[in-house]
Amino acid sequence: MSMIFERKLPIPQEVKELYPLSHQLETLVEKRACALRDIFTGKSDKLVLVIGPCSADNEDSVIDYITRLRQVQEKVEDKIFIVPRIYTNKPRTTGDGYKGMLHQPNPNEKPDMYKGIVAIRELHMRALAETGFSCADEMLYPENYRYLSDVLGYVAIGARSVENQQHRLVSSGLDVPVGMKNPTSGDISVMMNSITAAQHKHTFIYRGWEVNSEGNPYAHAILRGYVNKHGEAIPNYHYEDLLHLSEAYEKSGLQNPALIVDTNHSNSGKKYLEQARIAKEVLHSCRHNADIKKLVKGFMIESYIEDGAQKIGENVWGKSITDPCLGWEKTERLILDMAELL
Repeated sequence: MSMIFERKLPIPQEVKELYPLSHQLETLVEKRACALRDIFTGKSDKLVLVIGPCSADNEDSVIDYITRLRQVQEKVEDKIFIVPRIYTNKPRTTGDGYKGMLHQPNPNEKPDMYKGIVAIRELHMRALAETGFSCADEMLYPENYRYLSDVLGYVAIGARSVENQQHRLVSSGLDVPVGMKNPTSGDISVMMNSITAAQHKHTFIYRGWEVNSEGNPYAHAILRGYVNKHGEAIPNYHYEDLLHLSEAYEKSGLQNPALIVDTNHSNSGKKYLEQARIAKEVLHSCRHNADIKKLVKGFMIESYIEDGAQKIGENVWGKSITDPCLGWEKTERLILDMAELL
């Protein structure tokens, strides 16, 4: 048999009982969830900033980074709503490489899924308790969402997952905003179909249960660029791209038309220093066109303490071990600049 069953893992309810949220933290999560929902429904005109490391590889350095974000948040809170990225599982194009803290709480040690489940819950809880931030994570494995369902403020569905039926159906049962990325092919209709599915009610099988979902009216688009048939990165954040998406939304009849622009990945060609320029160009488009301004709710930015990326084992504090990220000084400057442009 090609699969070796190591052990049966505890269900999410059991893990939550072992590592529970206090009533105070539960209240904080809901308060931030309400604030974020207000942005996606248009009740608030604040800009959402989903920002942080490409992947959360070290608990202490991630908390160091998020603590810095808290200080900046206080300076721009009247205009920008920050949702730190704590991405604890990392999709790999070929399946090889570091798959995130869920798989390896210590990148230098072998995978241990139970330790990973505990580690990612403790990290999200620590961020909440120490900084007041409910954070964002990517839902790479829909069946694992329940381990974090009470602590997350935002969920992203990646470009390689957006066509998957289970990702779409589970998203329809979430209470927080879920961003659907355009696929790597760039076909906007795939993303729009995914948003439609997530906004509708469904009956499906989840973790061995027959469940009914109510639909998620906060499911929305994320433009992240794409690759053409030659494997070349093609951006889709330009004025014409935003206008095209606005028109697609108008034809769709979907609730709460909304867009988050991913400034890295194929939009930057993974040239991480371009992220600041891209964000400012999109804000310029918003100033030029009222429909675009209404559609664009914020940005997704890959940022950490140190510029760039490193190999596993180099142990540079706060430097990405996956995709390269914008360093802290540039990040702080960008956030302050964006606030001035709003």
